[in-house]
Amino acid sequence: MSAPSGRPRVGTGYGVVEGRREVGGIAVFRGIPYAAPPVGALRFAAPAPPRPWEGVRDAGAFGPTAPKVPYPDTFAALLPDPEIPGDDCLNLNVWTPDPAPGARLPVMVWIHGGALTRGSAAVPVYDGAAFARDGVVLVSFNYRLGVLGYGLFPDAPANRGLLDQIAALTWVRDNIEAFGGDPARVTVFGESAGAISIGALLGAPRAAGLFARAVLQSGAPEVLPRDRVRTMVRRMASLLKVPATAEAFTAAALPDLLAAQGAVLRRSSPLVGGPAFGLVTDPDTLPGDPLEAAAAGDVPLLLGWTTEEYRLWLAPTGVMRVLDRLGPLALALARARSGKDRAAVRALRAALPGASPAELAGQLLTDRLLRDPLRRLGGARRAAPTHLYEFGWCSGVPGLGSCHALELGFVFDTLDVPEAAWLAGRDTPQELADEMHAAWVRFAVTGDPGWAPWDGNGPPRMFGGPELGRAEAEASAEAPAVTPPALP
Repeated sequence: MSAPSGRPRVGTGYGVVEGRREVGGIAVFRGIPYAAPPVGALRFAAPAPPRPWEGVRDAGAFGPTAPKVPYPDTFAALLPDPEIPGDDCLNLNVWTPDPAPGARLPVMVWIHGGALTRGSAAVPVYDGAAFARDGVVLVSFNYRLGVLGYGLFPDAPANRGLLDQIAALTWVRDNIEAFGGDPARVTVFGESAGAISIGALLGAPRAAGLFARAVLQSGAPEVLPRDRVRTMVRRMASLLKVPATAEAFTAAALPDLLAAQGAVLRRSSPLVGGPAFGLVTDPDTLPGDPLEAAAAGDVPLLLGWTTEEYRLWLAPTGVMRVLDRLGPLALALARARSGKDRAAVRALRAALPGASPAELAGQLLTDRLLRDPLRRLGGARRAAPTHLYEFGWCSGVPGLGSCHALELGFVFDTLDVPEAAWLAGRDTPQELADEMHAAWVRFAVTGDPGWAPWDGNGPPRMFGGPELGRAEAEASAEAPAVTPPALP
């Protein structure tokens, strides 16, 4: 149905929403609540259903983002992260070429990254118009972050951010047909913490049957030791001078809670195994190791990484320069952290003859966090096909190379969005975006992205070509300070 103004209207299980027609006739609905605002007694509770509304709800603008602390300046210059105030942060967005119940189009559901502490569905690079243009209904959503979503308390359910994600997927199952989607053809895809979340969804009994395929970009299924997560809550409690309970944290003012969270995050380094907010095993939400569950599962998977993931983590902060000064010690520390033997390090040196100590250490770290677990996952699966990829194109921003998160503008085909240049630079190859975006669409539509499933041996499908031996090697360049343009 449509309003007299020509704006598309769709009835959901909670009320009618009115979206907008945008370029190409795509219908876009933003800020639709999939759960009640997590405030008051619901701050640390499992998500509750949204309250139905009378009349027509305007869905023309992104809804509030989940409470969070800003990125440090070095990362804020590279990673756009809009903040939209408001309590009703458990909301989602839909892009569809045909908002009619009979269309039965494939559906892709995006889960954003941000270390489970930052990010939102309102990031401009995540615009879903290109997917809708190509016949896919695209859904994105917000979920609780940091202590609100992943703090571990004795008097609150664990993994609340994961429960939010399951609630959003349940909303998709129950409502997406009205927007032209097929609830039986849902593909979840996510990057970094979003991919880690999908790994957990593959092992969460409550998520069973909510999606048919999954894409994990630069994130492997994992859980953290419970003490690592408890430590973050205890540090916050000490700063707030309250008990480490959900009841006490509910009584705290939200600005005070976020200030304490920001302080403990500055002292945290999950990259090297310190305390962090994250998923934990839990009998109600995540009863076992999600990596084992994903390996035994029957959901077709697309898994991959970028060639130089580590550069986003190490270059902007100056850590690469420090590692190069440490020389052999840096390599020894990285080898210990990665669990690699000396033979593996020698093989890496032979493969990258011009690499500096920081580059070698970074590759060992990337192996430990991403390549090794994703390869193990792909090699262990028998019940469903697994396709592997690697993204090797190098950013035009000095020092970043083919870093973590660089592939996102290519997957979404949003290289023309101004914020895409923050991480990728301005001279980006549209033909690579055409190729990569089409592969993701094919996987959602058919389960085959365009290359053979991985059999446990050989290289992954390469996007952008191997770039590690590129000229200058940028002399372990540090990414310079970049001033991001203002968000509209």
